[in-house]
Amino acid sequence: MRRGAAKVDAATPVGRDRAVDALRAFAILGVVLGHWLVTALVADGDRGGGLHTASPLHHMPWLAPISWAFQTLAVFFLVGGHVATRGYTSARERGTTYTQWLASRLSRLFKPVAAVLSLWTVASVLLLLSGTETDTVRTLLKLALSPLWFLLVFAALTAATPLLRRLHPLWPLAVVLHVDLLRFGLGAPDWLGWVNLAAGWMVPFTAGAAWSRGELERRRAGWILLLGGTAATAALVAWAGYPASMVGVPGAGVSNLNPPTLAAVTFGLAQCGLALLLREPLRRAMRRPLAWAAVALLNLSAMTIFLWHQTALMATTATSLTAGHLPGLHTPPDDLAWVAARLAWLPVFAAALALCWTAFRTYEQGPRRPKGHASRVVRTHHSHESHKTKAQNHA
Repeated sequence: MRRGAAKVDAATPVGRDRAVDALRAFAILGVVLGHWLVTALVADGDRGGGLHTASPLHHMPWLAPISWAFQTLAVFFLVGGHVATRGYTSARERGTTYTQWLASRLSRLFKPVAAVLSLWTVASVLLLLSGTETDTVRTLLKLALSPLWFLLVFAALTAATPLLRRLHPLWPLAVVLHVDLLRFGLGAPDWLGWVNLAAGWMVPFTAGAAWSRGELERRRAGWILLLGGTAATAALVAWAGYPASMVGVPGAGVSNLNPPTLAAVTFGLAQCGLALLLREPLRRAMRRPLAWAAVALLNLSAMTIFLWHQTALMATTATSLTAGHLPGLHTPPDDLAWVAARLAWLPVFAAALALCWTAFRTYEQGPRRPKGHASRVVRTHHSHESHKTKAQNHA
């Protein structure tokens, strides 16, 4: 393991900002662990009954700080905006057309989607034919395909990179503010909130673009975002009636995430500030070959892990149902005993996800290359350096 990590470390270009990859890896892990901790599939009736979703945050709202730690989508959009802006700028310098650049960016996002849709189409038909309740199939499908909304928004913002790369984050933030004022202050219809699905995630995406322009390099910028976002979120929760949970809670009247509210966006800005402050510590940590190799591997499989983690949860829950209603898996999430039991199930979910990764990783990474070939992380960076050197020689 150490020899392999040393090879990855030695093959990585000196100029690569490893903190960017580390932040993306932590964002993906945060989402996965968050879903595994707050999503419960409760069995109805006796053994073999249907399943419905529930959340420990509904029964124990004082556990809301869990959502603060694991709702890390804003960091992913921050990194996405940073990488997309740098990539588009580099592509223009190389003479790559917008269409070519966008096709390359989106192909890795959507190739793994085909596998998820195919499997769940077949699985849904088989479940219905076997007599499974329609509501249970609908519940499973909703959870399995819920990650797709994120990809659609992320893809739309990536496609709009040429327009967004110089947009100040305050503009989409102002849109979110006015939408919430209309919804919650003036009684506008709830559907207006879906404007925030684009505007809300545009805030960290354009903050990532500002990072790539060098506007957020000073630590002062990170502190302003962290402290300002934290203060604004605390005020919105304490005095404006926004939910304390930063994820959706079944049965709640208002969700901070579906669609994003002003509180979710200000909370995301606080997370972005913390991410910016952690860049230097992460760069130092990523100098360790083992740590860097783990982060590089996770980045190569980011979409596979994201798309299949809910399937891993549901597969474990469904296959274990024949053994009865197991604590932390099929029982109502209404006490700390459930939380303790759920923590014990996390390694099982991870093992199921590893099986999904083994089966479907080629949709994201492509077929296994012969021994001695560099990884995508290294090859991509070398390709960029090669184009840069050719351009400089030509000049």
